[in-house]
Amino acid sequence: MTPREPNHEPMRLMSVHAHPDDESSKGAATSARYVDEGHEVMVVTCTGGEAGSILNPAMDRPEVLENMAAIRRTEMARAAEILGVQHRWLGYVDSGLPEGDPLPPLPEGCFALTPLEGPTAALVALIREFRPHVVVTYDENGGYPHPDHIRTHEVSMAALDAAADPEQFPEAGPAWQVLKVYYSHGFSRARILAFDAALKKAGLESPWGEWIARFDDRPDPGERVTTRVECADWFERRDDALRAHATQIDPTSRWFFTPMEIQREIWPWEEYELVRSLVPTTVPEDDLFAGLREPALRAG
Repeated sequence: MTPREPNHEPMRLMSVHAHPDDESSKGAATSARYVDEGHEVMVVTCTGGEAGSILNPAMDRPEVLENMAAIRRTEMARAAEILGVQHRWLGYVDSGLPEGDPLPPLPEGCFALTPLEGPTAALVALIREFRPHVVVTYDENGGYPHPDHIRTHEVSMAALDAAADPEQFPEAGPAWQVLKVYYSHGFSRARILAFDAALKKAGLESPWGEWIARFDDRPDPGERVTTRVECADWFERRDDALRAHATQIDPTSRWFFTPMEIQREIWPWEEYELVRSLVPTTVPEDDLFAGLREPALRAG
């Protein structure tokens, strides 16, 4: 598909993420599509991703590890440029993903242990500045149980309520009511099974067997999907943005294993769950801005 000519004034979408690279693995093609259609998109990244492991062997070098924070900022700037989005840092420290039994304590001062009021106030200020009509964030499980993802959900929902209340954080600017809120959902059971079947039908090796074997151990986010945004023409931009995060994304990994023509044919959407709407809309939807076409509804 090609970008639609907007028949209305631009609308604004804010996408809130835990780490640099999350914006490129979750909803990136949707963001690029809306930018190309003339809308404004802002990505907010809560942490600097300092605790991320080097997941690309080509980048596993001492000088990279020593300068991880600066390199991840550079990667994020490049990804934002590729997608065409505005970008802001919330400014908190990556908590890392604890491993072991029992799990080790989280590091002092990290995002997941920061009292809720501080990051909530920071996000409220950005919401009131940017005045998004729609906000996308993570569900109560964080999409997966990383402490920073769960904290991102908590901060996002608290900030959405506070931003609309003029008595909360008055120093952050005039109150702003976000009209629609979504959770992003990526790896549904149906999507993985469809890719697995299509690869095998084409005589190709499938990298999804491990995920399929674990289906019974995890909830299926596909059961919560209300909204599918068709954005196959922007999958290449999504992948370019992913590759910009060179410390985190191995270009030979399963992210890129499924041929583009199969992706576009089998699963040409990105998926979301509508969790709040102050405008009339009917699910299933095919547009995060559904119900927001009338200017009076977008006044906030």
